[in-house]
Amino acid sequence: MVSENYPQLKSDASFRDLQAQLEGTENRIAVARNRYIKSVQEFNVTVRSFPSDLTAMMFGFKTKPNFTVENETEIAKPPKVDFGPVPAKPQGEAQGVAK
Repeated sequence: MVSENYPQLKSDASFRDLQAQLEGTENRIAVARNRYIKSVQEFNVTVRSFPSDLTAMMFGFKTKPNFTVENETEIAKPPKVDFGPVPAKPQGEAQGVAK
């Protein structure tokens, strides 16, 4: 993980907040995807079940495809985050001298 390469980031509150926000976003996406998959499955069962299949045929309802991803291995990789080199402080600040 990136935080191991940059120990000063571990203690930084902003970095911890970012990690929490990313984790929360991933969880919300997973929950929404699971709800969608469940809804599609329920819809497909309803369209295929008697007597609702008669109504579905009458109004042209057809089963929906399940959730799929074209390139699953590519999106399974975590995004690359590069914090780059730490910017150098001006010499006056590094020595504690006020300008």
